[in-house]
Amino acid sequence: MHDRDSKQADWRQALIDLEAQGIPHVLVTLVAAQGSTPRAAGTKMVVTADGQADTIGGGTLEHQAIDRARRLLAEGAAEPILEKQILGIEQDQCCGGATTLLFEPLMVPTLRLALFGAGHVGRALVRLLEGTDTYVLWIDERPELLNEPLPGRTPLRIVTDPAAEVAALPAGMHVRVMTHSHSRDFEIIDALLARDDLASIGLIGSKSKWANFRSRLRRMGVPDDALEAVICPIGLPGVGGKRPAEIAISVAAELLSLRSS
Repeated sequence: MHDRDSKQADWRQALIDLEAQGIPHVLVTLVAAQGSTPRAAGTKMVVTADGQADTIGGGTLEHQAIDRARRLLAEGAAEPILEKQILGIEQDQCCGGATTLLFEPLMVPTLRLALFGAGHVGRALVRLLEGTDTYVLWIDERPELLNEPLPGRTPLRIVTDPAAEVAALPAGMHVRVMTHSHSRDFEIIDALLARDDLASIGLIGSKSKWANFRSRLRRMGVPDDALEAVICPIGLPGVGGKRPAEIAISVAAELLSLRSS
């Protein structure tokens, strides 16, 4: 999100993208407008340290709002604030109205997870992570799953080729692979090992499953140091159980132990 093309970007998509990328940002909302103002109440824009998405009307009002938002980011502010502006000659705006702006600093989650698979364990894991300081990018290939009840507010993204989504994952994400298919798991792990900028890679399954995968990947030319980066089995050691909920508890505990401070 850069200044030169920022106003073409939609603020809704910007919120999704910035959270996934782990970039702090401020949501600026024009919550009240009296008299003649550049935009109507409800108009929003998103501001980062070096860019913006969408517009609240341009001019001095917008420039001042951007400066204010960036000061909040620099200060590490966490609480929303309201500010009222009178649009007069001193602001180079002669419309004579007044606006109230809401600034909501949105800092990055301490854990960013790409989760491949929406089976029983995947659903249980999403349910457990709801309410923690975690961003989850949840991916599956089965459109029929959208007809079933899904946990919490985490959206499930349906794609035709999960392995092809790996290249677009933001750097620094943790990844856990638990699809409905061993062959799909293998394809995703193979794609993940082509990258060296992910926080961690985990695969659901037994030691024998990973031994089989590792042997195949080694024959395909994947170096041993890359293979050593894969966690399998996943989950916090000592937290046992074979039920989906028990596995999910172990995996959630492991992930939360890896989050940044």
